[in-house]
Amino acid sequence: MRLFLYISDFIVPFMILSILIYGIFAGVNVYDIFIQGAKRGFWTVVRLMPTLIGLMVAVGILRASGFLEFISEIIGNVTEQIGFPGALVPLTIVKMFSSSAATGLLLDIYKEFGTDSRNGMIASISMACTETIFYTMSVYFMSAKVKKTRYTLAGALIGTFAGLAASVWLAALV
Repeated sequence: MRLFLYISDFIVPFMILSILIYGIFAGVNVYDIFIQGAKRGFWTVVRLMPTLIGLMVAVGILRASGFLEFISEIIGNVTEQIGFPGALVPLTIVKMFSSSAATGLLLDIYKEFGTDSRNGMIASISMACTETIFYTMSVYFMSAKVKKTRYTLAGALIGTFAGLAASVWLAALV
């Protein structure tokens, strides 16, 4: 185990050094290429910033207004009938918009139910089995200038529901 920890400390520096050495031997001006890439990355962040701020504000408003709890209670009554805990509905909804906000909710679930509880297990697995649908769609489609998303949302929602079902099933196995 110590060997793996030792190796993992050097993987990223080794990769960076390998790229630098390869670039130097290939006759590439590595520093100028790095600066060009950094400029492109900066402008990508600037273009995406309004979308990110909008999503974060929307999640904050949903949580602060109590609407998230209201809609979660309604949906939770239905999901309890099919085996998905109603207490995890807010986590599921928020995860579709923001992974960091969902992590905050996950910590609340851990405090209330415990990490080894059924709810804690399902919540942990669902965080790994689902995607931030709306964040990912807005960021990637905006950066790629995609206008027609076709079946992306439907496919992502089906994938999310499959991930949630898998999380309930896997938590039952543990």
